[in-house]
Amino acid sequence: MAGTGANTLARAEQFIWLTARVLEQRRFAHGFLGGGPDAVETALSAYLNEDGGYGHALEPDLRGPVSQPLHTAHALSVLDSIGRCDGQRVERICRYLTDVSTKEGALPALLPTQRGYPAAPFIPIVDDPPAELLATGPVVGLLHGNQVWHAWLFRATDFCWSAVDALEQSHPYEVEAAIAFLDGAPDRARAEAAADRLGRLVREQRLAVLDPSRPADYPVATGYAPGEHHFPHDYARTPGSLARRWFTDEELERSLDHLAAGQQDDGGWPVAWRRWAPGTALEGRPLVTLRALETLRSYGRPLG
Repeated sequence: MAGTGANTLARAEQFIWLTARVLEQRRFAHGFLGGGPDAVETALSAYLNEDGGYGHALEPDLRGPVSQPLHTAHALSVLDSIGRCDGQRVERICRYLTDVSTKEGALPALLPTQRGYPAAPFIPIVDDPPAELLATGPVVGLLHGNQVWHAWLFRATDFCWSAVDALEQSHPYEVEAAIAFLDGAPDRARAEAAADRLGRLVREQRLAVLDPSRPADYPVATGYAPGEHHFPHDYARTPGSLARRWFTDEELERSLDHLAAGQQDDGGWPVAWRRWAPGTALEGRPLVTLRALETLRSYGRPLG
């Protein structure tokens, strides 16, 4: 690993131009080079389907053209990053979410329409998929965070509250989804109380590596890749997240040091999840690199 220095951003830029899809190139330009949001939205529109959802491997671990909730959640996060999570574009997305929701009014992780197209083996395809906090939480939190009001949100919000309140045993990606919901939930007092309980669960079940020099002391969740750990910065991606309260200043600083040191010789950051096809790892690394840069910047770390 190359670590970081004054040229962190310059090295990451070279990596993005060398390897990234057009969408991630446009996102990098918008986020770090003063580029406009129109180019990002134009690139994102290539993944939009007529049903109002997104497909075409926008989320790299799901291949093929069909719309999926995980792709559409990814699209919403892109729109949020450029300040365009509003208007007709979001109304169209909410109609899609309504159409694909379960009887609980929430989202499954993967619709059976994925069958016949390549998909990561750790995302099972079933005929009657259940609603999941993993898929629903980030979408509901993001829409609330942007003051979006749509009929779909009422039952979906209730589902998320029930799912978060019921958490007793969990795993890192589900916790990420829960905190994404809580960070945007309108009932701030209830969100803070739920986040406090969730933070205790994270610490009790050792779902965050608090000492990056001793990763073997922390379990890897069932079904995760070897070494697929989560760190404080994975939960508290910005200082304003409720998850920031889960960790001491020292724990967070160690986590950010570890993140900064993860930049590799080619300027990008590695993916931690299971690599099951060459293209998915290639497309995933620019996404991870953008997230790393955004997280470091949000905490005031110098990028050069």
